Amino acid sequence: MSTEARLATLTSWSSDWSGLRVAVLGLSMTGFSVADTLTELGADVLVLSESAEEEYAKLLPVIGARLELGPLDQVPETLREFAPEVVIASPGFSPSHPVIRWTQEVGIALWGDIELAWRVRDKVTRPDGTPADWVLITGTNGKTTTTQLTASLLVEGGLRAAPCGNIGVPVLDAVRDPAGFDALVVELSSHQLWYLGLSRAEGELYPHASVCLNLADDHLVWHGSARAYRDAKALVYRNTRVACVYNKADEATRIMVEEAEVVEGARAIGFDLGIPGPSDLGVVEGLIVDRAFLDDRSSSALELTTVADLQEAGLAAPHIVQNILAASALARSLGVAPEAIHSALQSFRLDEHRIQIIARHGGITWVDDSKATNPHAAASSLRAYPGAVWVVGGDLKGVDIGALVATAGTTARAAVVIGVERAAVVAAFERHAPQVPVFEVDAGETGQVMNRVVEIAAGIVEDEGTVLLAPAAASFDQFSSYADRGHRFAEAVHDWIDRGSADDAGRTPPPL
Repeated sequence: MSTEARLATLTSWSSDWSGLRVAVLGLSMTGFSVADTLTELGADVLVLSESAEEEYAKLLPVIGARLELGPLDQVPETLREFAPEVVIASPGFSPSHPVIRWTQEVGIALWGDIELAWRVRDKVTRPDGTPADWVLITGTNGKTTTTQLTASLLVEGGLRAAPCGNIGVPVLDAVRDPAGFDALVVELSSHQLWYLGLSRAEGELYPHASVCLNLADDHLVWHGSARAYRDAKALVYRNTRVACVYNKADEATRIMVEEAEVVEGARAIGFDLGIPGPSDLGVVEGLIVDRAFLDDRSSSALELTTVADLQEAGLAAPHIVQNILAASALARSLGVAPEAIHSALQSFRLDEHRIQIIARHGGITWVDDSKATNPHAAASSLRAYPGAVWVVGGDLKGVDIGALVATAGTTARAAVVIGVERAAVVAAFERHAPQVPVFEVDAGETGQVMNRVVEIAAGIVEDEGTVLLAPAAASFDQFSSYADRGHRFAEAVHDWIDRGSADDAGRTPPPL
């Protein structure tokens, strides 16, 4: 049997995976889950990685896999000699990576971890013998919140459900969980979707429902162009069986649904903050309502919750309400009752670093939205807090911040600019919002950046206002992660409060 013919048979946990030569690229949480799965299936596994956490490196020989550590800027001879039948890459490996290019040039099958998980999804089945339904979630922003929301709604509705994927729990770990699930809520990055785009027919996903929440330029360096990024995101809808959920306020997502090849009978379900049409979810006079999943859609709607209830739970920011509408549509597609959605939303809380109010003191509200790592996310934050002192900057990832400054940035009271690409941010304000005072933080040490930010921002606000950390950029230029950036901001705020705050206010330098 040829390699191609054999790979076509590998569509079940019970398929014959024994002896299959698989090279795994990268040894992070995802890479280890791939290696662990494959060795359990009896495959011959070689893991190649430039670095590895000690725990994973020690475990690999225990589970029966080999590890080759070293540079991957060119194809290692070990990989050539291994002659893999399949290469499974961690999402960090871009299409232009030398090992990825070599894999495709020589015709070796190239998978991501999501395709492998789909092929073996029947390891643990439901009582009727069928594997869990998959719900797919992507978008430039809001993926993790919507994934958590959807899983919470499903659980409240009586389903066994687990959030997994790009949210931090590898899908393979969820697939192999002996407890079993009725539904997996899978957050997918554009990187993971790009790899799914390479799938042959037998490896393609058939999700129950799917959503692209929104689309804005991001990860352009990884994908090579905005079009390639968009095309990767659009793959979330491919082969959807029941509900393609899209954002009516974002035309790009509607076009994705219109162009998608889906299973006959799959419905397009829209959401936005306006009055919903007969196949939509939306807002009517302070009520969050469903006009998609009921018999009398033409003249009736089902109440899911109220804006007032969301306000009380800290969930009323416009972009969070959009996430709630999307999650509700996905949950309703799986039969979750409106009452369960209302109940789940009463107890749901956002993660740290997502428009999180970290302190109110002396008339100043300090808000941490460090997770706003691109302009689209930052724009949502600025709309939620107009007139805020905006802390902005970092690693722009090849994205021009000018359009954000020209629109949402003009509402800022002032801008405090951080990061190694400060010059580009400052120039954007000079061109597009010259009326906004701009202050630049040139602290060289990571530990000093946020202390200086807080001192400057407090001096600008003085007695009343909001300071919003919404960087519109990645964090890795100065911090270890967006969480590290947010934690340091919060620590600096609380240190400033503990020092007596007023002693430090009013001593900011003049704007640039």
